[in-house]
Amino acid sequence: MRTAFLKLLEEKPLDQISIRDIAARAGISYVTFFRHHPTKESLLHAIAADQVRRLSELMLPALEADDTRTASVNLCTYVDSHRKLWSTLLTGGAAAVLREELLKQASDVASSRSNPDNWLPPELAVTFNVTCTIELLSWWLRQKRPVSIERVAEIQERIIINPTVAADRNWAQRAKTKRARRS
Repeated sequence: MRTAFLKLLEEKPLDQISIRDIAARAGISYVTFFRHHPTKESLLHAIAADQVRRLSELMLPALEADDTRTASVNLCTYVDSHRKLWSTLLTGGAAAVLREELLKQASDVASSRSNPDNWLPPELAVTFNVTCTIELLSWWLRQKRPVSIERVAEIQERIIINPTVAADRNWAQRAKTKRARRS
């Protein structure tokens, strides 16, 4: 079903795809579709959730080690190696669903790592990073002339990730210095 649905998304927008279309392309009965998913949107959410979970598995260890370049390269390498799928997800009518799932999973991570000393609310940092990363990846996948993984990773690191990380680090250092002066 997933493969059939993704192939249909390459051909036409989400709102023009019916469950009958998905079932026919997958070679299953209409009723069988509903044994797995109540709607085509739930199937799309399942696909997006799996992909976002995979990206998180690749990126989080590097981000926790403050290695933002490795995190960016890992993300871009994965997207590039699954380019057709990600092109469909980001430019084939599923971008809103993917963005929603990215924000949900990233917000869960942000809330578990919230630092009260940070000036930037974690949910705003997450929204900024997710939205900008989606736009960057969408742009990359639409390019007629290839842009290298390393170049896209550098763009993500320098204009999306690092400004947020640096702002929090600078704020935390200033707050620590202020507390030390008061003591």
